[in-house]
Amino acid sequence: MGRRTTWHIDNPVLTGSHPDPSILRVGADFYVATSTFEWYPGVRLHHSQDLVHWRSLGGALDSTRLLDLDGCPNSGGVWAPNLTYADGLFHLVYSNVSTYAGGFTDAPNYLVTAPAIGGPWSDPIPLHARGFDASLFHDGPDVWLANLVHDWRPGHGGSAGLEVTRYDRAAGRLAGDPIRVELPTRAGWIEGPNLYRRGPWYYLLTADGGTGYDHQVTVSRARSLTGSYERDPDGPLITARDHPDLPLQKAGHGSLVETGAGQWYLAYLVARPHGRRGPCVLGRETALARVVWTPDGWPRVPGGVPALEVPAPDLPPDAVAGRLVPEPGGHLADSDGSGRPILGPQWSTLRRPASPDWLSLTERPAPLRLRGGRSPQSLTGASLVARWIDAMDCAFEATMEYRPRSFQHAAGITAYYNTRNWYFLYVTVDDEGPAVLRTASCDKGAVSVDEDGQTALGDVRRLRLGLDLMGAEVRFRYDAGDGWRTAGPPLDATVLSDEHAEEFEDGRIRALGFTGAFVGLWAWDLTGGGLPADYSDVAYLPRAGTAR
Repeated sequence: MGRRTTWHIDNPVLTGSHPDPSILRVGADFYVATSTFEWYPGVRLHHSQDLVHWRSLGGALDSTRLLDLDGCPNSGGVWAPNLTYADGLFHLVYSNVSTYAGGFTDAPNYLVTAPAIGGPWSDPIPLHARGFDASLFHDGPDVWLANLVHDWRPGHGGSAGLEVTRYDRAAGRLAGDPIRVELPTRAGWIEGPNLYRRGPWYYLLTADGGTGYDHQVTVSRARSLTGSYERDPDGPLITARDHPDLPLQKAGHGSLVETGAGQWYLAYLVARPHGRRGPCVLGRETALARVVWTPDGWPRVPGGVPALEVPAPDLPPDAVAGRLVPEPGGHLADSDGSGRPILGPQWSTLRRPASPDWLSLTERPAPLRLRGGRSPQSLTGASLVARWIDAMDCAFEATMEYRPRSFQHAAGITAYYNTRNWYFLYVTVDDEGPAVLRTASCDKGAVSVDEDGQTALGDVRRLRLGLDLMGAEVRFRYDAGDGWRTAGPPLDATVLSDEHAEEFEDGRIRALGFTGAFVGLWAWDLTGGGLPADYSDVAYLPRAGTAR
């Protein structure tokens, strides 16, 4: 065998909105599943054979048979998926959160299985709704479901600890009553449980400290599955809590994987803020850390903090060379293998799957036709096709053909966070008159329209629309055939951050901010008529050196 070559992993490995990573190895293949919240397809999947180079596989839950997001709240929907493999099947557990405000969390959990990572996925098996962050643990012939138990009662802190319930794989359902896990003293609120067995010990990996700048991954162990557990005396496995100047912050919510050569890695989430612990427009991303085991059996990340560069697994040169496959670009259309065009794996749709009743890749010569959907405040029926932003300096462009007939018709491009925080460059008509180009903004639900700065379009029906994200600023532009011109004033990009999206009322959650920002194509028809807009030459352009 040839001489081994040393490579390194650049963090984050999955840039933009890829939080709560669940990592898995099957043979020579590594897979990561991440949360997708209110976006279809649900549960984004990535594949690698060296932990360095990753390829997007798109989303696993691509139909309402597998996932119904109609009416789900902002940053609700799919939380913390868990991916495992046993008995020749991939097992995917996920929550579909329909409520989290006012102290309540409605989080039914489901399990789907598939013989291959690309599906087909089985009909969902309902598990329970006692809490979220559910994960499967395959302990020899036994299978257990672990999860946080949510406590809605005022004054109880929101968590009643962790529990495990036996899963009957033959019957395809939970069996028996849940068993409370005996946690370390003063464990407090912990979530994201993942169980592992190594030698005589059961290891419990958890997410502590909330989801913000105090986030951390902790490890506890016990001789039995249900405890009692003792916490690693050395402290968190990884955290940036006490290191505010690190470029990677919010380190937490992790899962472990062992390579074929016996090396261990931690997949965990991070965020890259604007400024010192400032707002995070890119949302929460996936990073990797090397893990070593102490002589007395504790897993440790060297230094205990997130790093931009970590050692890659040892691989022979011929194996590495064969894996230098470039990540697919941001192309709009892909193929499902039978020649039928589908949206590329980087693209998502809001709260409803891409279906012919509102989206077509074949109806017109233009690559994409969007039929106008409901208003931006609606939790159902939006016509929005978007992709996550993964660079702090990037551009987004599209050519649009559109013929609005009413002020209730609008179509264009958007920089989008959720129904309460977005920017929109769009074409409409002015009081049943000629077409105009305008910008609109929404900040915590307050909508404003720049009518004074609008541009009359006359007979122009085909426009090139663009936006630029430059650090903490968003700028719109357009080209009507005579070169690029500015549209509207500079806009505050931090309105599209996780921190800005969070809202509390009397100390209780009103809105969460988990998704990071997106850019996309958006069409409204508030008459309900579905007036179409046609898009072509869609391009997402991260600028050199800014994607990490």
